[in-house]
Amino acid sequence: MINPVVLIIVFIVCTVLGYVIIRNVPSLLHTPLMSGMNALSGVTIVGAISATGIAYLAGSGFVAQLAGGLAIVLAAINVFGGFGVTHRMLMMFNKKKKG
Repeated sequence: MINPVVLIIVFIVCTVLGYVIIRNVPSLLHTPLMSGMNALSGVTIVGAISATGIAYLAGSGFVAQLAGGLAIVLAAINVFGGFGVTHRMLMMFNKKKKG
């Protein structure tokens, strides 16, 4: 059985890694590279899948697996929502065609 401390360490590492990645992008690049940053937010999905897989293999309780599944869903909503916001923002800069 895997120690719950391993799951906490995975969570902390993913949190710190995501923070460092986002923090190191200059503020001038946030808008044009927003889609790229959303792709990098996929690190949270990888972390959630890893933690959930470890919890499942370790035979952890239903609550741990449910929390892991919820983390995967919320991370996916974050990534897809970010792409949606980026698309909407870019559409504001398209010139309207006069008919």
